[in-house]
Amino acid sequence: MRMLRRAIAALLCLVAPLAATAEDVTLTSRDGAIEISGTLRGFDGEFYRVETPYGILTVDGEAVVCTGPACPEIGAWVPEIVLSGSPALARTLVPDLITTFAARRGWVAEIEVRSATETAFVLRPARNSKPVARFTIVSATSRDGLDAILEGRADMAMTVRAVQVDEAARARKLGLGRLDTPELTRVVALDALVAASAPQNPIGRISAPDLAGILSGEIDNWRALGWVDAPIVVHLPTIESGFGEAVAQQIVDATGITLRGDIHWHGSVAELADAVAADPLAFGVLPWSQSLSARPLAIAGSCGFGVTASADTIRTADYPLVTPLTLVLAARRLPLVGREFLDFLTTPAASQTAERAGFVGQAPAEIPLARQGERLANAIAAAGQEIGLDELKRLAEAMRGSRRLTATFRFRPGGTEFTTQSAANVELLARDLEAGAFDGRRLRFVGFSDGQGPADANRELSRARAAAVRDAILAAAPAADMSRTPIEIDAFGEALPMACDDTPDERGINRRVEIWLDRAAASAEADTDQR
Repeated sequence: MRMLRRAIAALLCLVAPLAATAEDVTLTSRDGAIEISGTLRGFDGEFYRVETPYGILTVDGEAVVCTGPACPEIGAWVPEIVLSGSPALARTLVPDLITTFAARRGWVAEIEVRSATETAFVLRPARNSKPVARFTIVSATSRDGLDAILEGRADMAMTVRAVQVDEAARARKLGLGRLDTPELTRVVALDALVAASAPQNPIGRISAPDLAGILSGEIDNWRALGWVDAPIVVHLPTIESGFGEAVAQQIVDATGITLRGDIHWHGSVAELADAVAADPLAFGVLPWSQSLSARPLAIAGSCGFGVTASADTIRTADYPLVTPLTLVLAARRLPLVGREFLDFLTTPAASQTAERAGFVGQAPAEIPLARQGERLANAIAAAGQEIGLDELKRLAEAMRGSRRLTATFRFRPGGTEFTTQSAANVELLARDLEAGAFDGRRLRFVGFSDGQGPADANRELSRARAAAVRDAILAAAPAADMSRTPIEIDAFGEALPMACDDTPDERGINRRVEIWLDRAAASAEADTDQR
């Protein structure tokens, strides 16, 4: 109790008094020595959050007695988690994840439809028993969801785009943490934006500048792309469809274009796909998970190297328009069931649930490097004068008999901070290491760079990044028995590009760390880079 009094006294001394607010609870220490009054902002079954004239205080429920009209009835209290945001997650993905989470605990999930945009999932140990939790899903937009967590109306924001600068700044000002960091972001599934046409349209690939040109109206005739003299009819998803925000951020804002004025907008992605598939002159941008009858096009760079969206290229982020579907949190305490739900999202069961819903799961998969002859052919074609035949031979030999994990690590521009998808991969790989998923096999962390600068410097930089990824994963897996899984570091710098190297986005795809797997020899030992 002395510790409680000291903590509260310190807070009162540090914060200047503010105007009084409506006081609907009073928390009194068990010995009656300290009393706090204010507006109850939350109770998670363990701690009260109370807004007072001195700021928001978090107080241990076991140390105080609560009086006032807003005090929860402890015996009847049910933890509630509110998720608000993009319908891309709200329609099927998050409901399916909640249902699977409940089923794995032996709970029953009962659905309460409150309105066209709000649904509650009441979790019970058995039918007609007292609820153990309530998850409420509010379908809105990514922006609305982020506003809701900042204003205390929701616990998690469902988003299809990255947190914007103004949103992150607002959160920091409110003392709710850095929303744009991995600590407050959970990737629940992966998708991608694809350019698509009708199946009978012979154009199979376009470049990134072509995509921007079509959406801006600079390219308005199929003849400019090598086909017939006919207008390009453009179809896009609205913001309300769930993926319009991703199109706006990843394509429109990223390229600085202004959209043409004759676009056909669709509130339903399924209707958009059908409209594109039915018209040979149509062109659309839609999520890979719902491309349905339309035909996705490969995205190529100026060097001609193209990548088609697939489950593998989306997991590896080799495809340039990957869209992580994320839950964003404010830096405030969640009820225990909410924290357990977040832990569940990193499990194979959650990944399988995402795949059943039509998205790409996060669980790392293996790709035989022998299937990636196009990558090696591109490496030979793109090799500059500084990449000699000996280095290409070393690369080909290293790839022989190995398999690549789809978990690939890329970095935010200008530093070594992981992208959102890569940060999620750290936790997934650490979990697999601790579970012994790679016992008896050798893990090689292989670094690659873009082509800017001298080849030797790029090779060393890519080696340093590979070591940094290894260190991050090992730090996150303290229970792993590394005697069963030899680890090596290797680097090839700019020798194996995954994209052309002409734009910042393309160079970002090339700067990466891959993980290659092969059978460890009985006498294999990690090299001097092993920790």
